[in-house]
Amino acid sequence: MNQKMENILNLALETPEEVRQQTDTLNVGFDDATRSWELIVKYNGNLEAIEAQGIQVERLLAGYAILTVPENLVEQIADFEEIEYVEMPKRYFYSQIGPASSSCFPQVTMRTPFLNGRGVLLAVLDSGIDWRRRDFRKANGDTRIRYLWDQTLRGMPPEGFAMGVEYTQEQINRALRITSPQEQYDILPSTDVSGHGTAVAGIAAGYNPEENYTGIATQADLLIVKLGVPEEGGFPRTTEIMRGIVYALQKAEELGMPLAINLSFGNNYGSHDGSSLLERFLDNAAEVGRTVICVGSGNEGNSGGHIAGNVESAREIEMAVAEYERSLNIQFWQNYSDRYRISLRSPGGQQVELPAAVEGGKYTLRLEDTEILVYIGEPRPYAVAQEIYLEMIPVEGSYINSGIWSILIEPIEIVTGQYYLYLSDSAVRSSSTGFYNPTPQVTLTIPSTAAKVITVGAYDFTYDSYADFSGRGYADTQRTIGMVTAGLTKPDLVAPGVGILAPNTYVGYDAFTGTSFATPIVTGSAALLMEWGIVRGNDEFLYGEKVKAYLRAGAQPLRGESVYPNERVGWGALCVSESLPE
Repeated sequence: MNQKMENILNLALETPEEVRQQTDTLNVGFDDATRSWELIVKYNGNLEAIEAQGIQVERLLAGYAILTVPENLVEQIADFEEIEYVEMPKRYFYSQIGPASSSCFPQVTMRTPFLNGRGVLLAVLDSGIDWRRRDFRKANGDTRIRYLWDQTLRGMPPEGFAMGVEYTQEQINRALRITSPQEQYDILPSTDVSGHGTAVAGIAAGYNPEENYTGIATQADLLIVKLGVPEEGGFPRTTEIMRGIVYALQKAEELGMPLAINLSFGNNYGSHDGSSLLERFLDNAAEVGRTVICVGSGNEGNSGGHIAGNVESAREIEMAVAEYERSLNIQFWQNYSDRYRISLRSPGGQQVELPAAVEGGKYTLRLEDTEILVYIGEPRPYAVAQEIYLEMIPVEGSYINSGIWSILIEPIEIVTGQYYLYLSDSAVRSSSTGFYNPTPQVTLTIPSTAAKVITVGAYDFTYDSYADFSGRGYADTQRTIGMVTAGLTKPDLVAPGVGILAPNTYVGYDAFTGTSFATPIVTGSAALLMEWGIVRGNDEFLYGEKVKAYLRAGAQPLRGESVYPNERVGWGALCVSESLPE
């Protein structure tokens, strides 16, 4: 076990590649063609000695970098004294009334002060954009997209980056003036296959008077990053997101514009406490320039993928595993001061006790036709929580054993007795797989758990009530695991996230549901506030935590919620007109 590498990376390096490929997590970041790993590091000093080893280094900000390291050199590189900590990438999953018809927008967009986001750069890091749509053009037909970086293409990347192709506003306008769709594509081949990014950008900043469609910041300039999807599953990784953040910050500085960044995705791996490198990276990024970062709380609130509690006596936790699950991972997080006896029981009744510690941390066990990779972790340099990680894969055939699995927890020496269990993201497991009697609290996805971002949940505007799929935050004021202090509330607020009208990639508009589509409503709102404050000179310091404070202060109560802030809706429902100071 290398203490400078996260647990899941240690496990991945100790697991044969053919086994890693059967999982959703352990092979993320590995390039089979080059036999190398893409890794995220926190470092001090300089990395010249590492570059001298032939390692590709991409410096980001605040002591973070991305390294491309041959597999046989990973542990050697981690041992350099300049390297403080190493993580492998994670996959992130996209988290669907017209957006401007709620949340008190007409009071500030259709009346004095007539805000529209002009002068603010709004960055959408997502699946791309249908750049041809009228929703993203000016009145004269020119594009409002200042830059489009497609990380999936090969060609001329932005300065300082080694992947993708960057298109300028002038290049997009040149393509728009051509009438032939094929010729347009030949000049600018970036597309949005899923439509997710187009919908998100449309909600945040779209405007099409011909179709009577109005987003939020209808005159904001757009910066689009189509995130790379190096794996066949079609989801971006941590490293693509970090590159996109740095790119947006650089462009905002270059253009001299305040910046609002939208991140509509998340991942379920981690202690959900702000301690991962991505969460801490975003906290640093949020303090660069005049920036606001908005992140969706995810759609894990009612997915059955989390259970937590306090152990005072022996407890059995039951988990349903549906048929046809190819793999499944379980994370068990606890205080290092607590000692439990933990056993795992299969649907057929086979049972095995997990050892309290194993040399190297990793071992393998088998129950029925399911092989289980187990990693017994230790506290990390940046977090006090201990993790026990289990990855379930089939021994023969294509699927793990379905039925009721049980995790038995027996206290040995208890100080807090707290435990937190998480399953794989709902995007990669059956809706029938989950814990019995799950815990909906602390179901935010990462990186919405970062302290300095604006974390956005969803509510149903029709019923004026919390949307039960929306990831919940910190209800446990006695929480002692991780960096999150007792009393910190997430989400910060909620926005409409059910049946939100947004542009599709076929010409028309569709209704979308999820926190992915609540988040751009808040991102657009942040752009309006920054226009009022910074661009119009009313408050040159209206960015970062100050925008968050104003949005919280203006939030309105929702039906069924009596105490604020709370873990479901934070400070309440977005209301832009009440968020502007008088």
